[in-house]
Amino acid sequence: MTVREALKWGEKELGEIPEPRLDAEYLLAAVLGVSRLPMLLDKGRELTDGQRAAYAGLTARRKEREPLQYILGEQSFMGFSFRCDPRALIPRQDTEAVCGEALCYLRPGMRALDLCTGTGALAVSLKKLCPGAELTASDVSGDALSLARENAERLGAVVRFLQGDLFAPVSGERFDLIVSNPPYIPDGLRGKLQSEVEKEPALALFAGADGLDFYRRIAREAPEHLTDGGRLILETGDGESRAVEKLLADAFDNITVFSDLSGLPRGVSAVKKEGGAP
Repeated sequence: MTVREALKWGEKELGEIPEPRLDAEYLLAAVLGVSRLPMLLDKGRELTDGQRAAYAGLTARRKEREPLQYILGEQSFMGFSFRCDPRALIPRQDTEAVCGEALCYLRPGMRALDLCTGTGALAVSLKKLCPGAELTASDVSGDALSLARENAERLGAVVRFLQGDLFAPVSGERFDLIVSNPPYIPDGLRGKLQSEVEKEPALALFAGADGLDFYRRIAREAPEHLTDGGRLILETGDGESRAVEKLLADAFDNITVFSDLSGLPRGVSAVKKEGGAP
C-alpha cells in the first residue's frame, strides 16, 4: 500500500466525520513520523506492514470520534506545541484571542493569574511571550494540572501551578492581570454536543443551567485578587458576552468585548473600579 492508496482508504473509512481527507492525512503523517506536506509530496512511498497496522489502528480510533488532537497527542496554540490528552480540554484557536488581548496589557514585572488553566496553554504562552512577567495558574483538576506542568516543562516556561477551586489557592494574593477560559456550556446541552466534545472532561465544559455560573463567581471574587487598576480578561461562549458584561458592571470599568479571528465576540476585558475591593 502506497501513501496515495492509504489516504484514499483512510478518507473512505472516515467518511462520516468532518474533513475526512484532512484527518486521514494527519494520522498517516503521524504514523510515518513526518510532517503532512512532505508526505503529500511522496505519495508513491510504500508503507511497511507495521505502518499499515498502526494507521488502521489510529483510523479506527478517529472513526469512533475520538478527538484528533488526543490521538496525535498535541495541539498548536500561539505557535507552541502543547501536549494534549483526555486529562484536559483541547486548546482552541478561538482562545488565542484571549491570549492576544492579555498580551496588550501584560508587561515585565507584572503578576498574572490564569484560572481554570487546563493544559496550561494560556499561562505557558503568556510566560513564553512575556518572559519577565510572573505567572500563576490554577485548576481544580489534579489531572489537568499534571498535564499543564508537563507542558510548562517541555516548553521551558516557569509557571507556578496551584490546585484548588478558582481563587481558593491564591487566598490573600493580588495580581495585575487575571485571565480565564472557564467552563461555560449550559448543563442542558449534555449529551447534545459534537461527539468529539463529549469526550473531553465534563468538568471543563459545563457551568450550570445557563452556562454563567463561573462568570458569576469570578465577577464576585476577582476584585479581591486584583491590584488597583488590575485587568480581568475572560473568554465567553457563543452569545454570552453581553451577559458577562452585565455581571461585571458593578465592580469593573472600561468593559469591552473583543472578537476572535472569525470576527465573532469571544471575550470580555474589564478594569477593576477604583475604590473597589480593599
